[in-house]
Amino acid sequence: MDLGVRDRVFLLSGASRGLGRATAEVLVAEGAYVVISARDEDAVQRTAASLGTARAVGVAADNADPASAERLVATAMAKWGRLDGALISVGGPPAGSAMDTDEDEWRRAFESIYLGTLRLCRAVAAACRDGGSIAFVLSSSVRSPIANLAISNGLRPGLAGLAKTFADELGPAGVRVNSLLPGSFDTERTRELAAQSGDPEAYRRRREAEIPLRRFGSPAEFGRVAAFILSPVASYVTGTTIAIDGGALRAI
Repeated sequence: MDLGVRDRVFLLSGASRGLGRATAEVLVAEGAYVVISARDEDAVQRTAASLGTARAVGVAADNADPASAERLVATAMAKWGRLDGALISVGGPPAGSAMDTDEDEWRRAFESIYLGTLRLCRAVAAACRDGGSIAFVLSSSVRSPIANLAISNGLRPGLAGLAKTFADELGPAGVRVNSLLPGSFDTERTRELAAQSGDPEAYRRRREAEIPLRRFGSPAEFGRVAAFILSPVASYVTGTTIAIDGGALRAI
């Protein structure tokens, strides 16, 4: 299927690795241009180079910085003169319980995860002159809390509500906003969580046993769905949450 993204421009935050990178790879393969961001300068430049400098630009940016959103949008406009949408992912907050996680950790996460997403969505929407598509990369914790991930459980459902609100407000301008809820994928982040469990192999076996497809997803499987949602092919999909989790969520 032709996704209709040739020569369109997309911004992808947190895209030096994992699900964001996989989505960038699909978009570039379909003929789109991408601006990818991450906090690590070396990592984001390596990823941009691997995507091809003719179609990808890497920018080191911290979403907690109030200036980052406008700077990323300005990069797309200066390089290609347009912006057609964004995949907004800010990574996973530190693990921990609600009782024990320090308030400073909550503040830092809120600044980066919540306000960073808010700023990016506003800046991208303002630049999408001919309509566009924005997708928030959230988590299955939007619908079902995950043990020992209190910050994620607290912030991500609120972001799903924010995405729905943006969909209402931006719909008349032709800008679509959706939330993607990834489950267990074979990414560095998942391996980090497995390592924290003390027994990574047992952690993986336990998680896979809870997934109807009995396996973790590959990043490419997420990237194809995300690219579809960002593309004009999904032109009548907005204001919804889409689980990409192998059937793990038990909520209907």
